[in-house]
Amino acid sequence: MLKKTSTLIIALVIVILFFTISFLIGISGQGQRTSEEIIFVIEPGQGVKQISNNLVEQELIKKSFYFNLYVWFKDWGTKLQAGEYILDKNLSIKKIAYKLAGGDAQSDEVEIKIIEGWDIKDIAEYFDKNNIIDSKKFVSLSGSGSDSCFFVESCKTDLLTTVPKGASLEGYLFPDTYRIFEDATTEEIIAKMLKNFESKITDQMLADIKKQNKTLHEIIIMASIIEKEVPIPADMKMISDIFYKRLEIGMPLQSDATINYFTHKGTTRPSLNDLQVVHPYNTYKNRGLTPGPISNPGISAIEASIYPQSNNYFYFLTTPKGKVIYTKTYENHLREKYKYYK
Repeated sequence: MLKKTSTLIIALVIVILFFTISFLIGISGQGQRTSEEIIFVIEPGQGVKQISNNLVEQELIKKSFYFNLYVWFKDWGTKLQAGEYILDKNLSIKKIAYKLAGGDAQSDEVEIKIIEGWDIKDIAEYFDKNNIIDSKKFVSLSGSGSDSCFFVESCKTDLLTTVPKGASLEGYLFPDTYRIFEDATTEEIIAKMLKNFESKITDQMLADIKKQNKTLHEIIIMASIIEKEVPIPADMKMISDIFYKRLEIGMPLQSDATINYFTHKGTTRPSLNDLQVVHPYNTYKNRGLTPGPISNPGISAIEASIYPQSNNYFYFLTTPKGKVIYTKTYENHLREKYKYYK
């Protein structure tokens, strides 16, 4: 009898020990290997079970059991506060529960808005004007030097491996509205923008790009030019087809936007002297795409670059009121140009 009791006690101790170890690993282990921030919302009145199920659904935790048990163990059932939280997928259950119980919502965050078509210089000026981060460091990390984000582990994404060696991050800093912590580092902000870009490029897009015998970098270069030419998605797709047709026959792109990129004048129409400047980004003098993107395009321009709208036009111009006029011949193009810009 004594032997049986001892055996049961030993078995019970082993079970408790196993459960304890499993529990500690479950609440302390890293959620995901990769870092990705998710906005998690707790609605007023939601209980622990609903919250844990939502955490599983958004892939912030793998199992609700350990979260529920930890919250019960800490007696935090009534302390999980409603609000919006930014949670990283690599946080442990223990850290997530601590944030939610502490009401660590987005009170120490600021909102930044990066506009479609801004280039690195524009973004740096925005950061400088609003005292977000050191604009010089941002330019350095976004450039092509040895201290760029290509060599910073926290910045890297899988799609960056397709960018040609020596290129900058121009074109890949996805324009969007972001919420960042007030003490966010330059590397963290750039990483957030790059990961957002990566999330917008679907597997289907990559497959379609490959079918067209193009590279993602070529698509982004074209998208960056389209973004600066016109604002309306339908016109973007039309102009995309016009530009690709020009490339096919060896005709220069003749994009005013590429001239403005290196003159930094920001004028609607470059001067005749500007068009004569010898520069790699002068698409009036040089055939083919520019050496790199000229802006950071939004999703509409990227989609237009991948999926152009077939048409019979070779020329276009934008009127002072923003309307795009398409023509088939250079003679008709000049006629329309004279009508609006005589």
